[in-house]
Amino acid sequence: MNKDSKIYIAGHTGLVGSAIFRNLKSKGYNNIIGRTLEELDLTDQTAVENFFKKEKPEYVILAAAKVGGIVANNTYRAEFIYENIQIQNNIIHHSYKNNVKKLLFLGSSCIYPKNAPQPLKEEYLLTSDLEYTNEPYAIAKIAGIKMCESYNLQYGTNFISVMPTNLYGPNDNYNLEKSHVLPALLRKMHLGRCIENNDWKTIRKDLNKFPIENISGENSEKEILGVLGKYGIKTSVIDNKLSVKITLWGTGNPKREFLHVDDMADACVHMIENINFSDVKGKEKEVKNTHINIGCGEDLRINELATLIKKTIGFKGEISWDTSKADGTMQKLLDVSKLHKLNWKHKISLEEGIKGVYDNYIL
Repeated sequence: MNKDSKIYIAGHTGLVGSAIFRNLKSKGYNNIIGRTLEELDLTDQTAVENFFKKEKPEYVILAAAKVGGIVANNTYRAEFIYENIQIQNNIIHHSYKNNVKKLLFLGSSCIYPKNAPQPLKEEYLLTSDLEYTNEPYAIAKIAGIKMCESYNLQYGTNFISVMPTNLYGPNDNYNLEKSHVLPALLRKMHLGRCIENNDWKTIRKDLNKFPIENISGENSEKEILGVLGKYGIKTSVIDNKLSVKITLWGTGNPKREFLHVDDMADACVHMIENINFSDVKGKEKEVKNTHINIGCGEDLRINELATLIKKTIGFKGEISWDTSKADGTMQKLLDVSKLHKLNWKHKISLEEGIKGVYDNYIL
């Protein structure tokens, strides 16, 4: 891949896509293109076809997807399977039709069975049932993997699939209705600390940037505390002193792995620069499980993550757990031995990453 090769990043404004864009720019690539949702609807087959015919990208990074946490996945099941399959079908097929030299497809670690052995090896794909709450999203991503494999085998394309673990970092989603666990925890504890400090200026600034159910910094203190209470940030007065308790879903016992999105971006650029389908397809007669896990190979319990974020932010209140809510899969640790054999390892520790993310959030 040359520095002036035309590279199309689908989803270039999102968490992963924007990080890949930054990484490529830092390495001197100068012909990167992207389109916002307003400029190009990736679920529209004709629009995507016309885009590829006109732009003729040489390399494609498919980071566009409809994503969300456990609540969003379980609530918007039809949207998650329909939109993701449409996006993938359109981009992968028209990459083939327009002779794209290499495509990188980003999936998700939720493709693996709910009760698969830990850590999750690539060969565990499709060996048993998926976790129910995110099954539609997982099936869409599995379809993307198989589409890349199938086009490679039938048409000789060079399409690679990578499966990231849980990601966090700049441009993350802090919508408390739809965000993943780490940004949700960070925002809740940030707001909790602000309430403890009676820092309404910062609370209003936060809600003006990220309104919650149409409640912004322009609303009254009572209205703001009401909507925050709905999302588990509850206040009370004990001995004439304001107390804050944050209630989180589940038991806190599930274990999760987290990778900083800048590390993820670096891994993706490493793959598109150095790795081809021939490097991962193996020598077996049946070619399958050619995707590559991307993670750090380390995990921690959600309650440990909550404690780490609490310490980083300086929140002093109580954390409680609503055990009536679903935990989801108890562990999703990726086996990254295949990744390491392809000469890439993560660099950013979780503690360092969370501090950096919080410093960026409060700017």
